[in-house]
Amino acid sequence: MADMRLIVAGAGGRMGRALTRAISETSGAVLAGALEAPGSELLGQDAGVLAGLPANGVKLSADLWTLAANADGILDFTVPAATIANVAIAVERGLVHVIGTTGLSASDDAVIRSVTNRAVVVKSGNMSLGVNLLAALVQQVAKSLDNAFDIEIVEMHHKAKVDAPSGTALLLGEAAAAGRGIALDRHSARGRDGHTGARRTGDIGFASLRGGTVTGDHSVIFAGPYERITLSHHAEDRMIFAHGALKAALWAHGKKPGLYSMMDVLGLSHL
Repeated sequence: MADMRLIVAGAGGRMGRALTRAISETSGAVLAGALEAPGSELLGQDAGVLAGLPANGVKLSADLWTLAANADGILDFTVPAATIANVAIAVERGLVHVIGTTGLSASDDAVIRSVTNRAVVVKSGNMSLGVNLLAALVQQVAKSLDNAFDIEIVEMHHKAKVDAPSGTALLLGEAAAAGRGIALDRHSARGRDGHTGARRTGDIGFASLRGGTVTGDHSVIFAGPYERITLSHHAEDRMIFAHGALKAALWAHGKKPGLYSMMDVLGLSHL
């Protein structure tokens, strides 16, 4: 089978450069295009050089329509507005769309879902194997423990991260809510400040920390009477997300249209 031809969206950013490196290390995948925002000072630069690799001749471009003519998929860890713009072109060009963008709104999610009767989309708040195993464990623990155990999710990221809670924290919150059989948006407690009153039974709490160069730390705390259970994951390098995204793209190549998650990719969706 021919190599899967992939476009990296946001190729000049930290995650985009990691994705370019991951493609160079992955059998069965090849870099077919490097996308950047219109007006970026990086347009025209070599994607390989930006990623710390030898020059590969793939220049950063703002024209996804043209890049997509000779590609099979797009790896998209950008910002919500860019991802939604990419969705329209990806579906028309028949690209597998791997979405790791965080901070997407409910309306953004609705746009993505609307194309999945025609397009293959793999979307996850976190593409790492460890985090998705953690989510499966969180769901099982939440299902096993009753409301005597309060659930709190604590996450920390580098100081440049612009959205909170992180996509991973929300993924873990959704896993906990699924285990409890509740809707996260109705049982989510965020941004406590001042005289908040007692904790509401059944809520899932979130706390977001920002500072330094932290790649990503997440803990889910089940706090019960006289005991606590803490499940944690610590990311040490964003290459774990890049390699997960590559795994997702290769898995999705040739799949029927639909909206998939990393739980599907890793065979954990039955848990």
